[in-house]
Amino acid sequence: MPLFREFLDADKYGNLSNYAAFHIGEAALGANQPEQAITALRLVSEKVWTKSDESKYLLALAYFQNQQNQEALKTIKGIKKESVRELAENATFEYLKQTSASFMVANLQEFKENKGYTAALKMVLESQTILSATERAAYYELQGNAQGVNAVKDMVLDFVVILPFTSSPNAPASSVEASSFVFELFQGIKFAVNRLQEEGKQVTLHTFDSKRDMNHLSELLKDPVMAKADAIIGPIYQDEVDLVSSFAESSKIPLIHPLSNLGERFENTEYSYLFRPSVASLSRGVVDALKKQDWGKKVAIGYSGSSRDERTGLLLKDQLTAAGFSVIDEQQVNPRNVIDFLQRQGIRTGMDSVELEVDQIILLTDDPSIAQPTFGLMESVNASVPFLVMDSWLGFNFADYEMLEFPNFHFISNNTPRFHAEAMQQFKDNFYAQNLVYPSLNATIGRELVFWLSSNMGPSKGFDLRRNLDQSAFQTGKVTWGFNFQNSNNNRYVPVFKMEEGELKPLQ
Repeated sequence: MPLFREFLDADKYGNLSNYAAFHIGEAALGANQPEQAITALRLVSEKVWTKSDESKYLLALAYFQNQQNQEALKTIKGIKKESVRELAENATFEYLKQTSASFMVANLQEFKENKGYTAALKMVLESQTILSATERAAYYELQGNAQGVNAVKDMVLDFVVILPFTSSPNAPASSVEASSFVFELFQGIKFAVNRLQEEGKQVTLHTFDSKRDMNHLSELLKDPVMAKADAIIGPIYQDEVDLVSSFAESSKIPLIHPLSNLGERFENTEYSYLFRPSVASLSRGVVDALKKQDWGKKVAIGYSGSSRDERTGLLLKDQLTAAGFSVIDEQQVNPRNVIDFLQRQGIRTGMDSVELEVDQIILLTDDPSIAQPTFGLMESVNASVPFLVMDSWLGFNFADYEMLEFPNFHFISNNTPRFHAEAMQQFKDNFYAQNLVYPSLNATIGRELVFWLSSNMGPSKGFDLRRNLDQSAFQTGKVTWGFNFQNSNNNRYVPVFKMEEGELKPLQ
């Protein structure tokens, strides 16, 4: 705050002084000094400048903190921008939901256009067992405006998780296996929510088992908790995702698929997201990386039989060709034919790089039974041909990439963990202390998903996930390398990594 005060002289600094006052107010609020915030923000809230409405919003928060409710409400009436006014109405609800009924009833006519005010008054009146005639009249008036009241959001970030913990309607919760990928994912989500709550954030987590039963899932969607959610995480399987996505679209609640790369089903949706890159984003990331290298133009592509890998391989073939590369071989690979595929490119025991048929090889698979013979072959040859593989290969315990003669392998990001980051080490240590096991990749994804959501939704930024994502481009992750959801329903940030002295570094 003292540093900002140096720029308050409008004659000397012009419009910059407005920003200085704005950020003094913002900082004072964070420091729980509402009187200082009021002093600073009153200077700029009535001026005509870019952030006049945002200044009024912060000034209203300062008045509320300073128990000057009427001044706060009058300030909110002057806000013109709809998005800022919505934040102010949410704050009104939060600050006034425990205020005396007499104050609120007396001022209803002046502030009834504020939806947060009417929602708070309705809550206050409903908490009382006896209403006076004046209070009863106010309550009846509010009932006539129930639709507007219900539209107001509180200041709590409400997460709903829907995952297939069990596989039948009658399966007990005790049958959930701790080693299942679903439970690992949930462990990461729960860990992250606990951290937010320890930091003083108002966050709730409601968890439901879809049971892999569509009738049961349809009933779950009728739970009142669903309508109140700020974001729905899950489910996993396509039939369940389609049902919940339809609910999310109609309810205007963001749904996030935590693990899939298949984004075609969300192409025409507004509120459904993939947390990971789509097939199109994966392909674009690989093409962009290869265009920056001087490895040559001949490419071979192998892909497994999974939907993601097959679609990515076929899309890569078209995009690489359009970018001037020559795809000399492409086929579906499996544990039985992957060595034949590689030998066809000239990779054989005793060969050297001169005999190669290709300049780079792309293998799209998460299957360790395909990766193991591939890695074994590369240990027996002395070729420096670059391999592009999925980042899941980093977790295979049979692969020691530092022991290879050449740093052949490069890794396609799929929300890759930042393994050597301090935050990642803290996460591992804290997770182990809580669960007596180190976090799996799925637990890491769950932890990062909650971080990403809480960074883009909440009382300070508002609860419009789409708007907040579009206002940012690249965002640094907590335990991964980061995200880019700008104008996208999936993570468009797909670097390709090299291994250098035991650490991952993006290819330049």
